[in-house]
Amino acid sequence: MKKEKSEYIKNWLFRANEDIAVIESLAGINFEFYTSTICFHAQQASEKFLKAFLIYQDIDFPKTHDLDFLLMECQKIDKHSFDIDLKSLTDFGVSIRYPDDFYVPEVNETKEYIAIATKIKNLIEKLIKL
Repeated sequence: MKKEKSEYIKNWLFRANEDIAVIESLAGINFEFYTSTICFHAQQASEKFLKAFLIYQDIDFPKTHDLDFLLMECQKIDKHSFDIDLKSLTDFGVSIRYPDDFYVPEVNETKEYIAIATKIKNLIEKLIKL
């Protein structure tokens, strides 16, 4: 792998891990107050980890926040490893961030989305060898 590609993937992973760090920080402050923001960062982290994997595999993808699409692209490469139920995590990327579609997730739902993002993080970091 060329150094340029390796550095690009490392940047995606760095940004994804920033989102994980934000989740951990907010969860430690006042979990109930920040559920929506935590879910947003869970979506963002998942998106960046999945995109890092696709880039690692030399798979082109359109500009998108659709986790279901990104996951399907990853499943084309490794169906078994990417057997993940995203629930409605994609929705936290853009649409429910605005007042028109106002939604505040419950604590249990938020914990599920954190678990999904963590699962994706662990999987991608295991599969990507830089």
